[in-house]
Amino acid sequence: MAIARQVLCLSAFLSLPHARAEPIRYSVAEEAESGSLVGKLAEDAGLTPPQLSARRARLVSEDGRQHFRLERGSGRLLVAGRLDREELCGQAATCMLPFELLLSDPLQFFRVEVALHDINDHSPVFPEERVTFKIPELSEPGSRFPLEVARDRDIGSNTVQAYSISPENEYFTVSYGSLSDNDRSVELTLEKSLDREEQAEMSFTVIAEDGGSPPRSGTIQVNIIVLDVNDNAPVFTQKIYVGQVLENSPEGSVVLVVVAADRDIGLNGDITYEFSQAVIQSDNTFTIDSKSGEIKLSKPLDFEAAESHELSVRATDGGGLSAICKVLVEVVDVNDNAPELAVSSFSSPLAENAVPGTVVALFTVRDRDSGANGEISCALDHELVFSLRPAYKNYYELVTVSALDREHTAQYVLGVTAADAGSPPLSSTHTFTVAVSDVNDNAPVFNQTSYTMYVRENNVPAVLVGAVSAADADAGLNAKVTYSLAPVAAAERPPCSCVSVNSESGHVFVLRPLDYERLRQTEVTVSASDAGSPPLRANVTVRLVVLDENDNAPLVLYPAQDGSPAASELVPVAAEAGYLVTKVVAVDADSGQNSWLSYHLLRATEPGLFTVALQSGEVRLKRPPTERDSVKHKLLVLVTDNGKPPLSATAALSALLLKDFSDVRLPHGSPPPDHQGDSLTTYLIISLVFVSLLFLVSTAVFVARQACKRKELEPAHVLYAADNLQSGLADAAAAGTLPRAYCYEISLTTGSGDSEFKFLKPVLPSLPPQPCAAGQDPLEQEQDFPRVPVSTEDVAPDYAGTLSAPQFNALSFD
Repeated sequence: MAIARQVLCLSAFLSLPHARAEPIRYSVAEEAESGSLVGKLAEDAGLTPPQLSARRARLVSEDGRQHFRLERGSGRLLVAGRLDREELCGQAATCMLPFELLLSDPLQFFRVEVALHDINDHSPVFPEERVTFKIPELSEPGSRFPLEVARDRDIGSNTVQAYSISPENEYFTVSYGSLSDNDRSVELTLEKSLDREEQAEMSFTVIAEDGGSPPRSGTIQVNIIVLDVNDNAPVFTQKIYVGQVLENSPEGSVVLVVVAADRDIGLNGDITYEFSQAVIQSDNTFTIDSKSGEIKLSKPLDFEAAESHELSVRATDGGGLSAICKVLVEVVDVNDNAPELAVSSFSSPLAENAVPGTVVALFTVRDRDSGANGEISCALDHELVFSLRPAYKNYYELVTVSALDREHTAQYVLGVTAADAGSPPLSSTHTFTVAVSDVNDNAPVFNQTSYTMYVRENNVPAVLVGAVSAADADAGLNAKVTYSLAPVAAAERPPCSCVSVNSESGHVFVLRPLDYERLRQTEVTVSASDAGSPPLRANVTVRLVVLDENDNAPLVLYPAQDGSPAASELVPVAAEAGYLVTKVVAVDADSGQNSWLSYHLLRATEPGLFTVALQSGEVRLKRPPTERDSVKHKLLVLVTDNGKPPLSATAALSALLLKDFSDVRLPHGSPPPDHQGDSLTTYLIISLVFVSLLFLVSTAVFVARQACKRKELEPAHVLYAADNLQSGLADAAAAGTLPRAYCYEISLTTGSGDSEFKFLKPVLPSLPPQPCAAGQDPLEQEQDFPRVPVSTEDVAPDYAGTLSAPQFNALSFD
């Protein structure tokens, strides 16, 4: 099984694109300044600085601490901060700082190792600042008195190399020697016998010096007290004691027992045990029984924090003599640490169009235990869409195995479980929350296939008439819908420029007041576009229907209401009741019931003599005239439409009751005063002659013109059933010209006989040509009166409106 796992790891390592088999190695001295050059990492890895930036190169270490940084612009590896070899590696002979150079697109990494060289940055330090020796005066020259060695955190030549005494004296020298390969001792050597009576006490300084350049030193103050009699120091049965203890051993467990013997007897032979001051200050994990020498645990051990503990035990007799031994406690590992998972790279959110095999995360697993307790296996609890594959050593990749769809699943919560091979096994689970980012793969959809909106004419500018709404199944900007009017192809008729749509809300506005008489309805295409890249869009048709308002008052075409004196209607005195005097002709530019006109006699000189037809506007005699009736009559006719509120206009008429049409020469009013008679008669004669001449000339011109234009007038349209008046009519009226000539016909009254017929000269707009049903003149559809054509060239073009069939049945009168 182990061989198969090794083969699988080797295969995964070989399959990793561009992975190096050997690490890139550098060396740097500790305490190097931040920014110091370590090496040209890009060049050594076969990369260029632009590739480092493009592939988002970064450094990843196993312990998560960044001792170095990568300068992407130059590809150089620099020191990131203070490097303390003693803090990082302790007393290890070599100090190696490994990490990985991680690249993306495609995923690639290089193993880098930086060796940290020691510099002489620590001075030797004695465990105690002062030590006192009580030496019997009978001690023979050559007697040795052990000192605690000075500790130097540096290694190699930078550690302690020599000891010296200052000031030098004739009694003692210091020696520095090796007890074994890994143990050195410092001893004071008595060179001359002591004489308590000559000198009972003395003191001097022992200096420890390392081999650095420049060298560093440490000192300890030595006090010598000369004693009598006690001339034997304690001796341990072993120089070095070694013991093993499980890291989960309870407090109070006995680790081992140290034993020392003293050849003296009595008080000088009583031995007490204690840890050296250095042990007390640096490691309080153990306690020692001062009488029995048992070393016990004072708190739990942790194999992962320290695999061994080195202790120094001093045995002292009653006379003050002592001996020192080393105690090495080895901690035995137990499976008390669950595996740890450290994520090196994690890509979230993940685009929903990511291809299968896309690397989502790169992580490493480790177990602080050793042996089988540190062997780790990983498992994924979601194997349908994602899977795990080994990368290199203890690295794993989390990859996709099938296509993603954000609209179906927007987020995946994946649990990776790492378990060791201990007994019982321990495990830990890390959760990856992979969000699926949206791709613009859904176009907006309107909630209706088409829209119909209504607006009344004469609306206020920018009035809201409705709203369109579209939804997008995507998210974020891909689902943000904006609305606009779709452009129209060059071959198509451009839409009405009066419609606008709010890009955010979809509200449809009419920008300017509309006129029903000019525009009945229009259609525009609204486009809904999302904010994706590239954007997706959908179109919908919006039909805008204009509703009519009663905004046009009736317009009286005959008699003309232009302010000039109106011609009087001639009525024979012998006329019977029902005699047609004239006909009031009016139109209304509105439509529907807003254009239905009614006529009412508002005021008359003789109210009982005349009557007005409600629907047709015909003015007839209500009774036969009598000699008592006045010759001249004035009528005021009110024309009202059927709108709400109704609008109206008035028409003023004048009628003369004559026994004979020759009486037209008679004055139409009361006789003038005597002093004005002659003058008025003269004016009347001159006016009559001028009118007669003008009439003859006009008749001749009219007959000639009608004969010339007969063919042109035949296809012309009459002023009947006319639809909307064109907006250009007002412009033509202002310019004093009409777009073209129109023809309409009038008929003589049945009672006129051989009297003169009158030409109508109403204020009539130029009307657009409208086809008649089945080619028939609309006037002929209404009545069979004889018609006389009249040209609109004589009509003043000062009105723009609409004539419709319900408004104007026929421009004729009997």
